[in-house]
Amino acid sequence: MTQSVNNLHFRKPSFQRSLPMLASPRRRHTLPASEFRNLTPQDAISVFEIEREAFVSVSGECPLTLDEVLNFLGQCPELSLGWFEEGQLVAFIIGSGWGMEKLAQEAMTHHVPDSPTAHIHVLSVHRHCRQQGKGSILLWRYLQYLRCVSGLRRAVLICEDFLAPFYKKAGFKHIGQSDITVGNMAFQEMEYMLGGLAYARRNSGC
Repeated sequence: MTQSVNNLHFRKPSFQRSLPMLASPRRRHTLPASEFRNLTPQDAISVFEIEREAFVSVSGECPLTLDEVLNFLGQCPELSLGWFEEGQLVAFIIGSGWGMEKLAQEAMTHHVPDSPTAHIHVLSVHRHCRQQGKGSILLWRYLQYLRCVSGLRRAVLICEDFLAPFYKKAGFKHIGQSDITVGNMAFQEMEYMLGGLAYARRNSGC
């Protein structure tokens, strides 16, 4: 169920609005300058390379191994979103389904189909594209996209303390200390309510 989400008529925040550009009639067979779409297992190597560079140098741990990336992109590609510029992956989010109120250790490696909760495992931006606001833009696009996914009512994630302000700015609410640990790292659990289908249709053009 892989699809491009470029054609969904989301309301863009003011910082994303720009005047339409006229396409040159001589420019043919070129890759789109910017594209948002669901990821596939064929994207796994690019995903893992960006993830490894972003996280290993900071924490020594990758949120997902390559096998786990392949697993999630095979089972639930509709809960992922990649940002491509001229065909190259520059940022991505990978999620999976979860069926309980709070995240448990099992949620780190398992996908629960047809669940009301999207568990965001990782958001990462290519090193050459950081400090440009791409993480915030991608997260906004992802949350608007999730509003159009049938049956979903919320998104949840865990993060270290220093990342909590970033997610609060995007609309996430703090739930409390997570029960999940990785090595000696502790995490905060955060939640974003997606609203009902009627809200999604009214505000996102679904």
